[in-house]
Amino acid sequence: MTTRRDFLKVTGGAVAGALVPRGASAAPKAMSVVRESSFIKPFDDYFSKTLLPEYEKLTGIKMSYEATSVGGMLTRLTTIAETKSGPEIAMTGLNQALLFDNSLVDVTDVANGIGKQLGGWHENVLEVVVSKGKWKALPWGNIGQLEVYRTDWFKEVGVTKFPETWEDLLAAGRLLKKKGHPFGFELGHGFGDNHGWLYPLFWSYGGREVDRDGKTVVIDSAETAKALDFCRKFYQETMFEDVLGWTDVNNNKAFFGEQISCTNNASSILVVGKRDFPEIAKVTDHALNPAGPKGRFHVMNAVSHALLTHAPDQAAAKAFLKWLYDDKQLSRWLTSADAYYAPFLHGYDDHPMWKPEPRYLPYKESLKTTRPHTWPGPQGPAASESVAKYVLVDMFAKACRGDATKDVIATAAAQLKQIYKAK
Repeated sequence: MTTRRDFLKVTGGAVAGALVPRGASAAPKAMSVVRESSFIKPFDDYFSKTLLPEYEKLTGIKMSYEATSVGGMLTRLTTIAETKSGPEIAMTGLNQALLFDNSLVDVTDVANGIGKQLGGWHENVLEVVVSKGKWKALPWGNIGQLEVYRTDWFKEVGVTKFPETWEDLLAAGRLLKKKGHPFGFELGHGFGDNHGWLYPLFWSYGGREVDRDGKTVVIDSAETAKALDFCRKFYQETMFEDVLGWTDVNNNKAFFGEQISCTNNASSILVVGKRDFPEIAKVTDHALNPAGPKGRFHVMNAVSHALLTHAPDQAAAKAFLKWLYDDKQLSRWLTSADAYYAPFLHGYDDHPMWKPEPRYLPYKESLKTTRPHTWPGPQGPAASESVAKYVLVDMFAKACRGDATKDVIATAAAQLKQIYKAK
């Protein structure tokens, strides 16, 4: 979209008419966007150095970009919401659009327009961006957490296709550890790679933290016990002890240090490998998380844009979002990320972004079985508290270090009852 006429078609009506002419008194002079830095630098660069200047040239509105450090967006968003000042448009991740519901503008009209243009939204994303029937953020993609593994080492032990089930992966892991190629799955207090496999493992055995009512804690179950007993065995027989203290950087370092043969991660390992470790990249592949007795699951991290209520010209900010999410812009932007973000729009299910590197395709496929943290319980402050306090992570980590199954379940249940105020 490079012309004023194109812009008018997308943004429509009086809003666009007020914005586009340079020097128009009704047009805002500047707008600002804040987002957490991406692990994929070309994605950030394309936004700040190509898309924002394009919009500025098109409308005359000075566009500013603020990047926060990885993991710092929640703190920045809290400050913006509390002070009612700062950037008008902000990134949200996880379920943050629901946490800051009262500070975010209803963008249902924009979401509906985008969905109509681009094949409709994947319904599972609504759980983390729709509050009381209103869209509070617009997702641009999911940062998937899948299995990342060394094809050459798996072949050495006779495994030519990634195992379909957790039990089969355990069997492969035993052989690989014996050959000096253990697994490395994070069990410490990181922010992504621990949740990326523990929630899916938990769900795949039928485990649940809290019921859909958001009150009834249901973690004390036979299904939870089976998941824990499996995980303890998986840890003891396929990994080394260090993973109990790992955070999100450790598995990446161990993979490139050729210490581990398999981990759970976003596609950034392959992206970095192709750039800095080409020989390792050649033998790196991805696979969906294994299935358990109750199915196959993946954890959701939908990254989105939200519009803050303190924005002096909400119509102008919406016009920018309409422009950004038009296919002419969104398509180019997503492609610049090397398929790191899987879009929640069906119009991109077979997009050319997936063609150059078939090894990224599992991240697209995983959207079908992606669920938000603490699913099937409702998203909101209690769910966030459970994740922030590492209730599930610590339950599994303690079981892996040797604590009794019944004891770690009892501790987790007590924590959750306090969090969800259950009786």
